[in-house]
Amino acid sequence: MTRTVISIEPDIKQWLDTRAAQEGVPMTELVRRAVRLLQEQERGQFDSILQQTKGIWQNGDGLSYQEKSRQEW
Repeated sequence: MTRTVISIEPDIKQWLDTRAAQEGVPMTELVRRAVRLLQEQERGQFDSILQQTKGIWQNGDGLSYQEKSRQEW
């Protein structure tokens, strides 16, 4: 694992310390969980966008179209 230093507001630090004590885990574990959750949410949004746009191109083979367009450059 890589160590990093962050600056946070005192009220957030207090909340993290309180929550960590309640859960019986280090405060750093809560931060790691939060970052992972954010990463998963963003990945989920990206996957959702891919699903929503899947099959949107209806004009034949997309690769052929790209190659033809690039020849014009």
